[in-house]
Amino acid sequence: MYPFLLLLHAYIRWAVVILALVVTVKASIGWLARRPWVRFDDRLGLFYTMALDIQLLLGVILYFISPLTWVALNDFGAAMSDPILRFFAVEHWLLMIVVVVLAHLGRGRARKIVDDTKKHRTAAIFYSLSVLLALVAIPWPFTHGRPWLRL
Repeated sequence: MYPFLLLLHAYIRWAVVILALVVTVKASIGWLARRPWVRFDDRLGLFYTMALDIQLLLGVILYFISPLTWVALNDFGAAMSDPILRFFAVEHWLLMIVVVVLAHLGRGRARKIVDDTKKHRTAAIFYSLSVLLALVAIPWPFTHGRPWLRL
């Protein structure tokens, strides 16, 4: 079960990254070009937050069944001195929870605003923050030795 969930989590990552870039660019263009807020803008935010929610759920499950996490939790003090163990035991999931919260806050606040430009601005700011933080928190091949694609 662990290998399958890890594979699923790794592939959904790409959906999240693509949606994050699309939703951020679309919101930024809407803000700067003063475009009207349309249903598609809201739907993109919905799909982005849904993809993040699915990733979070998979990540929580993986956290509790991962051999890497078990090693870290068995000797937490030693794990904090190992950058890879510390990343997966603490940093990755904490940062990703903040990413999910930022995306949800951005979508929720944007939906409550009446002015279209302000909707786009709010969405662009929150989505941008969530994207930047997600890019830091993703275990990339050049930072944590994880493959680009799992096979």
